[in-house]
Amino acid sequence: MAERATTVGVHRPSGLRLAWAWGAATALLALALDQATKWWVLAELMDPPRIIPVAPFFNLVLWHNRGVSFGLLSADHPATPWLLSTLALAIVAGLVIWMTRDRRPGMAAAVGLVAGGALGNVVDRLRHGAVTDFLDFHAAGYHWPAFNLADTAIFLGVALLAVGGRGEPARAPSSAAQS
Repeated sequence: MAERATTVGVHRPSGLRLAWAWGAATALLALALDQATKWWVLAELMDPPRIIPVAPFFNLVLWHNRGVSFGLLSADHPATPWLLSTLALAIVAGLVIWMTRDRRPGMAAAVGLVAGGALGNVVDRLRHGAVTDFLDFHAAGYHWPAFNLADTAIFLGVALLAVGGRGEPARAPSSAAQS
């Protein structure tokens, strides 16, 4: 009788753990890159604040956004950063729940981009009272509102979710009590 070869001591993560790892790693990477670039802009590049032309369509600038996207909900009230941060943290909590239930690593990574970007902007609001934006794209005299890497991560994550959401459906955790 031939014995089956077994692998002792090798552990392969379940689909759920693999997806969670991808999502968490992507969130941490987005958060770290966002905070590193904001630190560089604030501490090194924009001291003193100025406009730095990089290309005919792109400048580096320093802008503090006290609201959300495009300056919406902007207010100088001292509670505004706390309220917006609380809202963002509630959304991140929902995203974390999503990551713990979806077994697809690609979808979890997309959710991680959104969560990491949101957390990057929360850190700014709580530290500075506003989000630091510095990427300024423009064409024909029109300037897109300045943004940062957290905003980019959020946009890319949502775009990937929109594209990936049309693919393979999420697999539910397997149940031992199937009839």
